[in-house]
Amino acid sequence: MINKWIVGVILLLGSSLNLVQAATPHLETLMVKALDIEKPIVFNVTLPPSYGKNPDKRYVLLFDFHPRSRGYLDGMHDWMSHNGDWPWLETIIVTAPDGDETLGQLKSRAIEQEGSTALLDFMEQSLLPTIDAKYRTNGFRIMNGFTGNAGLVLYTLLNRPELFNAYLAASPVLSDDFAYVMKSAAVKLERIKGKPRYLMLTTSDSNFEQRQLADFAAFEELLKTANHPALHYKVKRFDGTYYMTQPILATAYGIEWLFDDYHRVLSPDSEIAKGGVKGILDHYRFLSQQKYGFVVPSTDSLIALADAEFAKDSDKGLSIYRAAVEANPESHTAHDALARVYGELKMFDQAIEQQKLALAKTDHPFWTRKYSESLAAFEAQKRP
Repeated sequence: MINKWIVGVILLLGSSLNLVQAATPHLETLMVKALDIEKPIVFNVTLPPSYGKNPDKRYVLLFDFHPRSRGYLDGMHDWMSHNGDWPWLETIIVTAPDGDETLGQLKSRAIEQEGSTALLDFMEQSLLPTIDAKYRTNGFRIMNGFTGNAGLVLYTLLNRPELFNAYLAASPVLSDDFAYVMKSAAVKLERIKGKPRYLMLTTSDSNFEQRQLADFAAFEELLKTANHPALHYKVKRFDGTYYMTQPILATAYGIEWLFDDYHRVLSPDSEIAKGGVKGILDHYRFLSQQKYGFVVPSTDSLIALADAEFAKDSDKGLSIYRAAVEANPESHTAHDALARVYGELKMFDQAIEQQKLALAKTDHPFWTRKYSESLAAFEAQKRP
């Protein structure tokens, strides 16, 4: 009996290990050569588990200068993205090597030499183009950093904001005018133009951060008072927590805040949804074209509005379901929602047509089974 129990445990563990292995991200290194640097800098790259399985999919990019950030970023990303990109859209993570002398010199120049752009030039002309050339990036980039590297996140935002779409700065070093951030912030914040940029700025009251808090408060006040309509920001304090926990908390909160508008279904009584179909489509057009650079579907928000309106006025609700299909013709959920209301209206020919389209748009076992059952029900109801 005991031997059978042991064998069972071993088999169970083996099965679990196989599942973990199947979900393990793929780790690579990437050599980046700059024109004026003789020796390439070798960066670490983590590809999402789906990267090799979905050759047509393109991915968000996150970059962090700290070599040890790879461990917590990889683990958090795997946990926060394995449920269908929620809440973290699947992301290619790139981190810097440990102890690279050339990269260290570039960072030192940015910190110590006022007006130096060597680090920014390296990122713009070498690092980011090399990443984009080798990997299927989708154009949305995040720069992440803790303490001194968070100071460089702010330095990049102020001096070359177009390099990244979002900046996550946890407990940034700002004292002694680190990288001349505080000296230039008032002027450079107001120079941020064009497409929206996003900043999550965090700190806590730990002993290690006390020296930075006065400058942190001053920078926060500049964010509140400067004229920077293209910069969207959030400041969060994690007072009472440990210093070394800060990058974990900041990344988790930053990712949730950053991608919230991608995932959140608009309530029918929200200000945007009160603008009707046009208001919702305008909102998702902004997200797709201005914020992310890739399509953010309006399907679920249009269906939520249609459900609410259909309960009051079937004709108006039906027109919104049709608008959802027109705006998202490849969405199986849009076709299914329209099929459902056609069925409720006893318009079974139309219901069958839309349910077949829903089936054609997905190969997921759950949805194909559900839609097949709905199709069979419509066909049965249609028979005389």
